[in-house]
Amino acid sequence: MSAAQAPRAAPRRVPRLFASLRGLGPGHWPGEALAALVLLAIAVPEQMATARLLGMPPLAGLVSFAAGSLAFAALGRAPRLSVGADSTIAPIIAATLAALAAPGTPGYATLVALNAVLVGGLLLMARPLRLDRIADLLSVPVATGFLAGIALHVIGGALPEVLGLAPVAQGLQQRLAEMAHALPQADPRTAALSLGVAAVGLVAARIGRRLPGTLIALVLAAGAVRLWHLPVPMLSPLPTRLAGPGLAWPQMADLIAAVPLAGMVALLVLMQTAAVRHQDGVAEDSPNRDFVAIGAGAVLSGLAGGFAVNASPPRTAALIAAGAQSQAAGLLAVAATLALAAFAGGLTAFLPQAALGGVLLMVGVHLIRLRDLRRIARQSPVELALALAAAGLVILLPVSQSVWLAVLMSLAHALYTIARPGAGPMARVPGTTVWWTQAPGASGETVPGVLVFAVAAPLTFLNARVIGARLRAEAASVPGLRRVVIEATGVIGVDVTGARVFSETLAGLRAQGVELALARLENDRAAAEAARTGLIAAFGAGHVFRSVEEAVQARFTPPPPVRRPGP
Repeated sequence: MSAAQAPRAAPRRVPRLFASLRGLGPGHWPGEALAALVLLAIAVPEQMATARLLGMPPLAGLVSFAAGSLAFAALGRAPRLSVGADSTIAPIIAATLAALAAPGTPGYATLVALNAVLVGGLLLMARPLRLDRIADLLSVPVATGFLAGIALHVIGGALPEVLGLAPVAQGLQQRLAEMAHALPQADPRTAALSLGVAAVGLVAARIGRRLPGTLIALVLAAGAVRLWHLPVPMLSPLPTRLAGPGLAWPQMADLIAAVPLAGMVALLVLMQTAAVRHQDGVAEDSPNRDFVAIGAGAVLSGLAGGFAVNASPPRTAALIAAGAQSQAAGLLAVAATLALAAFAGGLTAFLPQAALGGVLLMVGVHLIRLRDLRRIARQSPVELALALAAAGLVILLPVSQSVWLAVLMSLAHALYTIARPGAGPMARVPGTTVWWTQAPGASGETVPGVLVFAVAAPLTFLNARVIGARLRAEAASVPGLRRVVIEATGVIGVDVTGARVFSETLAGLRAQGVELALARLENDRAAAEAARTGLIAAFGAGHVFRSVEEAVQARFTPPPPVRRPGP
């Protein structure tokens, strides 16, 4: 039997493990090792700082990084996506769980691990639950504003270490108020160390992503402490092992609080992972497999004593800039991280606590995407207002509430856009047969007595009356109107209410002796729905065309007279 005649192999139901490593030759490994060093220099201080932001020991951050990276390398599809502890979700988890148990206690560690397992369990259900459909619930402006609000939580959480003050209230507003009141007692030495670390890291990031600015900043901070014998609090050496928290069956009250938090964190992981996959160039593929891989990493992290993990935009960008080709760079970085924790954990005793505060300041500044905000401001002032409103929600309300309100605000804006769509007259581009939307003040050719009207949205119960009102207004402004052509390229769906309401508008025009035509209804689903709901019949047989020019030039047969039955 020839190869062409051989039966096709059945589709693989079990994904290949470590798929991104297949095809790596000996010549690839030096580049992967170099990328791993870049990742290691960024990840280790960032993971330790994120753990402290969450109220967990620094080693828990390294464990989370190792667990998330191992699971994603084994199961994930994106070749350079980095997974681990994430400063976006850390303040959300901390703010919610701190109300149930004091940070630093075994009970708190158990709740953190329980959250990781619950988040991972939700993500493991990505394929049957079709979670890829909800990965884009936040629009770009709302997500940008939301991250800016989270950035202030990250910066606020770092302030006690930055200023050398005792931990204060959990709420952002209360924390800032207490920090302002206690500012005269701040230690200028710790503040200088923190600000110096943040400044060096930010400057290095602007110079080049391959430059290990965070590691350089930490080395300089440790050197400054030893050189000038600064009496500042230092980190403790890393323990040689981190025992799992020993998950026990939670109390009902804790479970009731943990489940909504897990859903919120899982939603954020979905949205951030979908965004990071665009960086890695795999956005066209379904993200469900990558969601499952991160879910497995979260479960593994929770069982090992860590916390929920997420895709990381800055670490992924650093791997891409460093020339990584696969998850081998992440695996090498994990091996180096575990070796560091096992054999060189005492090195952390040379680091001042203020240095990790500086790392958190740097992370917070990175989350405020000024470039994106400026672009949104240029393109759409309305959506800039949405971004600022999302940031305000996160700042003024508990994060557990603001994330859902941000989602609702994003969906409300989408519904408003559909309910008030772009619909208006078109004109012919001079010297062509192309019809284009008529911009205010633009020149274009029109045909006397003919109105070409574009409907640039699905025709639904939300907008049919608005579109109909605009059509009647435009029709009334055309002298000697004899024909209306509806250009339907933008119609990607038709519901029953939309078809009925718009058909009534068409019937009113027909009663005035106006001929009706439909052009360029190209979407197959919309065409089927238009036929099924009677919208096609409202135009009449033979009044549907492939192009606007064809509809404008067509000769219509007058409809036959209606025979009325005699008495």
